[in-house]
Amino acid sequence: MVMTSPFIFNVLTLLRAGGLPEQRTQTGPSPTRIGPEMIAIPEGGEVRVDATLTPLGEGIMVDAEISATLQGECARCLRPLSPEHTLRVSAVFSDSDDFITGEVDEDGDNDELPRVQGDNIDLLQPVIDEAGLSLPFNPVCRGGCPEDADVPAPDGISGEKVGVDPRWAGLEKFK
Repeated sequence: MVMTSPFIFNVLTLLRAGGLPEQRTQTGPSPTRIGPEMIAIPEGGEVRVDATLTPLGEGIMVDAEISATLQGECARCLRPLSPEHTLRVSAVFSDSDDFITGEVDEDGDNDELPRVQGDNIDLLQPVIDEAGLSLPFNPVCRGGCPEDADVPAPDGISGEKVGVDPRWAGLEKFK
């Protein structure tokens, strides 16, 4: 069986033999776009997953670093951005209904752990969740946009009296 997703790990030997944690590294193309609208790991973009898989009896704990080049655009100047970024995820996968049961909240929803599917775990959903929480919704150029050098700082910030921002100069006639 050929695994194409770098987020899928075979854990059969860890579940059956137990033992010490294993360090594994996998690389490959991202199976889907991962991140908010303005910046994300593109579908097909190269991803490196460095994971520590720890057997927990009838479960597996995963601590992983996911490294990839993001693609997006600056929310201010709309220039392309392609920074290197590392996401960190931790997740526990259950191989048994008796491993850990989630608590039932007041809405009657059961907070369950992700499951081992066959002999594999899939880190895709924890990575999507972490990207949604940690990547910026409005990314900007590192060090400021190139146009910022031509724009005077607003009064009160630079300590100097400055003229009208050239982007707003056309509004002077409406005073």
